[in-house]
Amino acid sequence: MSEISREILSVGDLNRAIAQSLEDRFDTVWVSGEISNFKAYDSGHWYFSLKDEEGQIRCVMFRGRNGQVGFMPQSGDLVEVSAGLGMYVPRGDVQLTIQTLRRAGMGGLYEAFLKLKAKLAKEGLFDEDRKREIPSHPRSIGIITSPQAAALKDVLSTLARRAPHIPVVIYPTLVQGPEAPAGIISALKNAEKENAVDVILLVRGGGSIEDLWAFNDEQLAYAIAHSAIPVVSGVGHETDFTIADFVADLRAPTPTGAAELAAPRRDQILQELDAIFQALLQRINQRIEREAQTLDQLALRLSHALPNPDRMREQITGLQQRINQAWSVRIESWKRNHTHYQLQLEMLNPQRTLERGYAVILRQEKNSLFALRNSNELHVHQNYQVRLAEGQAVIEVSRVDTEL
Repeated sequence: MSEISREILSVGDLNRAIAQSLEDRFDTVWVSGEISNFKAYDSGHWYFSLKDEEGQIRCVMFRGRNGQVGFMPQSGDLVEVSAGLGMYVPRGDVQLTIQTLRRAGMGGLYEAFLKLKAKLAKEGLFDEDRKREIPSHPRSIGIITSPQAAALKDVLSTLARRAPHIPVVIYPTLVQGPEAPAGIISALKNAEKENAVDVILLVRGGGSIEDLWAFNDEQLAYAIAHSAIPVVSGVGHETDFTIADFVADLRAPTPTGAAELAAPRRDQILQELDAIFQALLQRINQRIEREAQTLDQLALRLSHALPNPDRMREQITGLQQRINQAWSVRIESWKRNHTHYQLQLEMLNPQRTLERGYAVILRQEKNSLFALRNSNELHVHQNYQVRLAEGQAVIEVSRVDTEL
């Protein structure tokens, strides 16, 4: 074939042909390497290179895919990716279009993480409408972590600085190892049973995926989701993601961040209280002004409703005098009645009868005294009490002569 008869391709056509050839030749490949020049754009897409001792290749991971990664990669991370091999035609760069990204050497754990994450997401445990509001002014804060964890010191220091007035309750547990998930679940249940805190901080410092694996436990995820107390997760560093982060009511990038999200700053609270006080004072002043205006209007209406105020004042004075006079008459009547009743009571007083020379004979029966009214009630050898005008005496009857 002569040189003139050969087809002359444009650069774009050539690059597209190469890209098509690469896509036809390679299906999905798994590649391991070190991330370099990592950039996350506002669009949500990630661009970086994978390199090793022998070479490097450009990579792109689009937003729809990297949302499933579970951590934010950084330059220097060793990772494994599954990708399609192709070419970016405008630049003529061979590149990997990444579908899956995981930390190198953690394939099995990462696959289990993604599988559990997908399962719980399907069940709705990550839905925002399920998550509870974190109280803006908690009365007390609970912390679930290891007493030996460095994260606990950071959290306590942050809470003491931001909100020293809020009590803190620590629920100690293991946060690493096979027994850690059961311990964390038990701590959650204890917090619910005691009902002493308004929000729980689930915190742990950074570490490898194995170190943080306790927070990827399925039963722990259900315990967090069903907790009666809102949970703030602060596990690892900002780039670390666990199942507990996704299911918690609020995820903090670090343990210190969890403390900052749960505890309002003391000076901020004071500013809010001052703002509320000023608002209340303004409302009160406005109310007083409105009521004063209403009072002025009522006074004006009242002045128009009284055709002769002086005459009405005279009538009021006359009524007061009549009331006072009627009251005086009533008092005098009560005094006269009182005197009359006193005289009647005095006339009926038995003592007056005794003073006229009479006596009364009383008979003792059990614990009571009875006055004798009939001579037949007198019996010999019986003791009787005789009361006179002055004094009393006990007598014994030796003989009774009854006159008919």
